[in-house]
Amino acid sequence: MFTDITDKQKSAYNKSVSHPLQSFEWGEFRKKTGLTIVRRGVVEGKDIVHPYTLSIHKVPKTSYTIGYLPKSKLITKDMLEDIRSVGKLHKCVYVQLEPDILSIQRPEIETLGRDFSIQKSFHPLFTKHTFMLNIAQTEDDLLKEMHPKTRYNIRVAQKHGVTVKENTTDEGFKMFLKLYEETTTRQRFYAHTPFYHKQLFETLTTPENKPSSNALSYHILEAVYREQVLTSWVLFAFHKDLYYPYGASSREHREVMSNNMIMWETILFGKRHKLENLDMWGALGENPDPTDPWFGFHKFKQGYGAKLTEFVGSYDFVLNPTVYQGLKVADKARWAVLRLKKRFT
Repeated sequence: MFTDITDKQKSAYNKSVSHPLQSFEWGEFRKKTGLTIVRRGVVEGKDIVHPYTLSIHKVPKTSYTIGYLPKSKLITKDMLEDIRSVGKLHKCVYVQLEPDILSIQRPEIETLGRDFSIQKSFHPLFTKHTFMLNIAQTEDDLLKEMHPKTRYNIRVAQKHGVTVKENTTDEGFKMFLKLYEETTTRQRFYAHTPFYHKQLFETLTTPENKPSSNALSYHILEAVYREQVLTSWVLFAFHKDLYYPYGASSREHREVMSNNMIMWETILFGKRHKLENLDMWGALGENPDPTDPWFGFHKFKQGYGAKLTEFVGSYDFVLNPTVYQGLKVADKARWAVLRLKKRFT
């Protein structure tokens, strides 16, 4: 029987989930941003099976909500029955499912869709693809697998004296936020608010500030050139994996290749802490369009010899079909307006 998971079960819960967005710490962070968090699972002795954390998001100017379930393990019928009960309790129009499951398992999701009202999401939130790099390899092997231009750029950065250090402090966070705002303005893409990032930093950082095998940790790396921070990255560590979710950089001194240097030092950071994989947190798919705004990020990550990995994608578990259709129409209109405004601002 599914039950609510308490603070006392934090360790057992974290052992049973596979991704930072399902970790106990992430749920606590999302509470601080104003969301309702539902954390459930089946307790079997000291273990928790079928665990999941669901966030509840209000639909503006209505009494309805939307549930969001990112990066859970394989979804079962029993989980869906429980999710449906929770969703109805919170007046969810639908629950968006974005499981941490590779694309080869898509038939399993589609089979469940015949028994439940599950369909492809009209507005995916988490990227369907990412680059995964095995950082347990030797440094020599990692360098061999890189694109020659990437290796060259790392050497350029080293020749210019670019250094990388961890600075997971208030000062380091303020610098990240400054460069993040500069980057999002320059690249003209939508980003999380400073409040969001502040809550994330304050919730996930600890006095020890070391990756732990059973807790989500937060780290800031900085690339410095002539005492100026040119690049600042936020990293997560969870279980045996390292993640690169957020990056920011200055437009100054691009010739010294600080971005290439910080990626290499990120890999070495993971190796020092005996982590095994680096998830680069997003990519385009096979045969990406060179005109896509994210094409540059895709090619940059690809240069490190990482493997393009595809997940099953995003699905909507519909609980209120009538209102769901209305939200689809409203969402399409909203994004049309936002894209138009972006063109002329």
